[in-house]
Amino acid sequence: MAKKKEISVENKLRSLFDLQLIDSRIDEIRSVRGELPLEVEDLENEISGLKTRIENFNKELKDYQESIAFEKNNIEVAKETDKKYEANLKNVRNNREYNSIQKEQEFQKLEIELSEKKIKELQSKSELKKTNIEEIQIKLDERNEHLTAKNKELKSIMSETEKEEILLIKKSEEFEKNIEDNLINSYKKIRSSVSNGLAIVAVERGASGGSYFAIPPQTQMEIASRKKIIKDEHSGRILVDQKLAEEEIDKMMSVFKKTK
Repeated sequence: MAKKKEISVENKLRSLFDLQLIDSRIDEIRSVRGELPLEVEDLENEISGLKTRIENFNKELKDYQESIAFEKNNIEVAKETDKKYEANLKNVRNNREYNSIQKEQEFQKLEIELSEKKIKELQSKSELKKTNIEEIQIKLDERNEHLTAKNKELKSIMSETEKEEILLIKKSEEFEKNIEDNLINSYKKIRSSVSNGLAIVAVERGASGGSYFAIPPQTQMEIASRKKIIKDEHSGRILVDQKLAEEEIDKMMSVFKKTK
């Protein structure tokens, strides 16, 4: 890997501050989208779950219908069997045969009653399952409409900012290449540990940017001299003087205009 060119501390600070401005702009673009991508993902997951539930319920409904058909067939078989026993009654030769046929007929009637009871239970379950499917389908339709609206909103935002974000990410990677690895690692570590993503800030009114802790005058003079990398002892952020910050902000504004 090619060795990075040695640059002065001041130029390192300028490069770091420029990188911070680029990354902050990327953060700003992403914050415009807010929670939309996550909302879209959550809706897609919910819709997938609802579809799975409908599929499972439809399978259960089909099983109920098949069971009803099975029980109806049992009733027809029992009725046909009963008719045969009824015909056999005309040819009985004794009481024992008569009683035997009577018992068989009673058994067939019990079979019919049991199947009819099962059919009623299965029909009740089928109606409840149909109601469940209708309710889930209504919810699914609502979620699909919501998802369409969210996707449209996200697409609109993406179309406005995606090109700029891609160019800024590329620009961020280019700037990183000009900064030594240990500084980049330190910068990224600080960025990930602070809520606003600011790893390098200017001294404002004698304090670290965004902080209420005063910086001693001697330290302020060292920062302004741009001879070494100085960190805020409270927040850990890298510090630059306000004049350098203003110069780099003016410079980077023209870079940002070209990415839009």
